[in-house]
Amino acid sequence: MKIVHVASEMFPYMKTGGLADAVSALCSALAENGHELSVFLPGYRAALEHPDASGAERKMRLKVEMANDFLSGDVRVFSPRKNLKVYLICREEFFDRRQPYGNGERDYEDNSDRFIFFCKAVVEMLRLGELQADVVHCHDWQAALLPVWLREAERRHGVTLALKTIFTIHNIAYQGVFPSKTFARTNLPDELNQMDGLEYYSQINLMKGGIMFADRVTTVSPRYAKEIQTPEFGCGLEGVVQTRADDIVGLLNGVDNAVWNPAVDSLIPARYSAVNLAGKAVCRAELLKRTGLSSDAKSPIFGVVARLTEQKGIDFVLENRDFFLTQDVRLVVLGSGSRRMEEELRELAAAAPQKISVSTKLDEAMSHLIEAGSDFFIMPSVFEPCGLNQMYSQVYGTLPVVSRVGGLADTVVDVDDDPAHGTGLMCEPSALSLRHALQRALVLFADRPRYAATQQRGMAKDFSWKVAAAGYERLYQDSL
Repeated sequence: MKIVHVASEMFPYMKTGGLADAVSALCSALAENGHELSVFLPGYRAALEHPDASGAERKMRLKVEMANDFLSGDVRVFSPRKNLKVYLICREEFFDRRQPYGNGERDYEDNSDRFIFFCKAVVEMLRLGELQADVVHCHDWQAALLPVWLREAERRHGVTLALKTIFTIHNIAYQGVFPSKTFARTNLPDELNQMDGLEYYSQINLMKGGIMFADRVTTVSPRYAKEIQTPEFGCGLEGVVQTRADDIVGLLNGVDNAVWNPAVDSLIPARYSAVNLAGKAVCRAELLKRTGLSSDAKSPIFGVVARLTEQKGIDFVLENRDFFLTQDVRLVVLGSGSRRMEEELRELAAAAPQKISVSTKLDEAMSHLIEAGSDFFIMPSVFEPCGLNQMYSQVYGTLPVVSRVGGLADTVVDVDDDPAHGTGLMCEPSALSLRHALQRALVLFADRPRYAATQQRGMAKDFSWKVAAAGYERLYQDSL
């Protein structure tokens, strides 16, 4: 099949979270299976500076209509591997920035123009480049209007650009909601600026457009596909999602075994596997050394790698500060986000520098070391569409402590609920429930044979993208 993916991130060219990893791994797996993959990304500064793009060919100049203006841009293309081409949509005014969505304090004020331009440019490239896609697969609000623009371009020019469109919701909390005046920039028919179109409480909602106009809609776990049809998790779009219930499927993301695999991971000090865990002890010692924490084999290490937001349950961790201060444990936190949470975590680390380490800088190597060197990985999300770190943890022999929501509930089995199949510990998304799970973790860690058996079950699970990609292949074939 000829498959086109359109996203705002893709590892290693731009990454702020799991979206980048998911797009990269899925496209690589599909290309490896013999499909012809084209991936469209914004031409961020980081993407253009990446070594893969050093010899990028300038494919063509594009003119994009936005309201009564025509904005120009160009397309750079390179092939990082067989069967995979990456197209960068470039316009310095929009994409020559250090961060993709905001300056760390707030979103960029021109995000609507930036991603409207990006998506319209993708449609123009599909038309002028005659890519003749079987499937165009769009990810999150930044690419959500592609399905409707694509069909509008087909109608206007009398051509077929793609047989089917797929829209994936990675996180319904981020919807791309903008003032109603933004609609003029889309150049879509006025009838789409109403309740049955993009209109959303006197504004426009780009994600709503993707849900309504794509041929099929996916989310990143089976449980999340059901959750977003409820007021608790639908973030105001549950009614819209319910109208597409027959066309929605939940497909779990996978783990990129070339990147997240303790047997081959070049970012950790020693490799290891379920058969020989000696390297994990080396990673554990190195984690304590790098963070300056005191070493004690009887003291479990709890790791956290997350965006510091309410969604990730960081407040639940902070509300359990007394656990980490009074119990014989170690805590290593890596992440950035809310300034308040960053400050509170630093204060916690300052109160017990021998037991608690906090780093708020982006550090890919440290994220790997935390997964490899920790005994438990804490992920008490309020909601979690899929989650990747709980899968990375099991692959690395680190027991996840997670909330019973979304993809976490689809990928972790509580060892107390199911001793024969358990791979971690689960809690409800609350500080009190997390406290109980942390106390259970201490009991489990003290029972070394039971801990080791739980560890082995997690490492035996197959979270590979080979499995995940097969689900998408079936979806594409079924849609076609």
